[in-house]
Amino acid sequence: MIHAPNMLKLAALGVLLTLAAQPGAAYAQPSQAQKVTGFEAPRSVAPLARALSEAVVNISTTFKRKGALPSPHGGPFDKQFRDFFKRRGGKMPPEHQRRKASALGSGFIIDPKGIIITNNHVIKNADEIYVNLKDGTRLKATLRGRDPKTDLAVLIVKPKKPLPYVTFGDSDKTEVGDWVLAIGNPFGLGGTVTLGIVSARGRDINSGPYDDFIQTDAAINKGNSGGPLFNMHGEVVGINSAILSPSGGSVGIGFSIPSNLAKKVTAQLIKYGETRRGWLGVRIQTITRDLAEGLGLDKPEGALIADVTRGGPAQKAGLKPRDVIISFNGVKVVRMRDLPRIVAETPVGEEVVVKIMRDGKPMEIKVTLGRLEKGEKLIKAQAEKKKTELAKLHASQLLGMKLAALDKAMRAKYAIPESVGKGVVVISVKTDSDAEKKGLAAGDVIQQAGGADVTSPDDVAAQIAIFRKKGRKAIPLLVLRKAAGFDPRYIALWLDKRP
Repeated sequence: MIHAPNMLKLAALGVLLTLAAQPGAAYAQPSQAQKVTGFEAPRSVAPLARALSEAVVNISTTFKRKGALPSPHGGPFDKQFRDFFKRRGGKMPPEHQRRKASALGSGFIIDPKGIIITNNHVIKNADEIYVNLKDGTRLKATLRGRDPKTDLAVLIVKPKKPLPYVTFGDSDKTEVGDWVLAIGNPFGLGGTVTLGIVSARGRDINSGPYDDFIQTDAAINKGNSGGPLFNMHGEVVGINSAILSPSGGSVGIGFSIPSNLAKKVTAQLIKYGETRRGWLGVRIQTITRDLAEGLGLDKPEGALIADVTRGGPAQKAGLKPRDVIISFNGVKVVRMRDLPRIVAETPVGEEVVVKIMRDGKPMEIKVTLGRLEKGEKLIKAQAEKKKTELAKLHASQLLGMKLAALDKAMRAKYAIPESVGKGVVVISVKTDSDAEKKGLAAGDVIQQAGGADVTSPDDVAAQIAIFRKKGRKAIPLLVLRKAAGFDPRYIALWLDKRP
């Protein structure tokens, strides 16, 4: 049943639609500009919509686990949906308090055998996925593969007969101003067609590392996620994924994943059930005008290497921090954010030529790409190791000093000569501590604690424990002071507050 306020809104909308259909309104005679350019707006997209709608599906997902349910019409609107109910008493509606509930999205068939493309956020965390065809057929789907980085997913169904399907077009040929058609399932209403134009290309909305969205004013709303964006030839040039809106509804700013990116990702998901992206092993940053000047570049173009992953392809090939990548495998790198996508789309194991600027001089370096998914595991392992080391270092704050074992890295960092034998290096000294008052500073080396040789913070901690157990109130340390040329001297530190 439609409530009175909604009926008024629909009535008002009907007036607008009537006016738009009258002669002299939206489809009147071409303007002078149209006559000059030969442009004519489409008088009807009904034949196109009728032919394409058969291949567009509704996707419903079931969530059994507590906390797994997103918003009812797709992930990008989860916050608005929950905030809406918080403002009205703080309770979610009954159907979302149950442990089992459903959410709706869109998708489209690309193979008559039952291969379907949708958004990752439509099926994320789902326990069961169902595909509803236009003729009312309901098929259970299995997840073949998904890619959170591009928000794409591939589903498989087993139909009793070949299904109607659509094909990908070339999104690179899509221009700003081209007419596009969006078909989907907004607000769970069923198949809906909206018409608009391409408003912009190459949009970066900070949703992932490979953002290259097509912006359109064709109305995209909750539930349109995963649906196709067609050109006027009936080809899929985008997958509707997100909107920019303060209200959660369409305000004419929608974003679609370009088909040329989707084709490559979905092909891998179909073949392998996962992505297999190329990996260079560098951390990059944008080049500003002042950086370009400091690096000896004519223009602020390219990607500046800020760090190189240990054991990664770039390090093995000889790339270094401060190198500027200006071309990768024959493709010019103008913007920093272009490089991750170019690298990811290059086959794993391929040898590529990377053109760089090093200290203002051009160079070419050959790199054999690794696999991003393995590289991410390596980076994660290195980060965990560093985190563990930092935790140990933090735990080694003894008597107001942060200590570390004297290894090659510490020698290089504090310029400690090999003539200084084994010991424990002081990393930092706490302000107003007894150690600071006694003159200890970063770079000093402790070789003995309580008369025993020490080579690790644990050794120092053990000697402190022994002295405390004996009832001693201070412990003598043999220290080689960096400021004194590493000459040895004994310093006693109070174990507790000075008596």
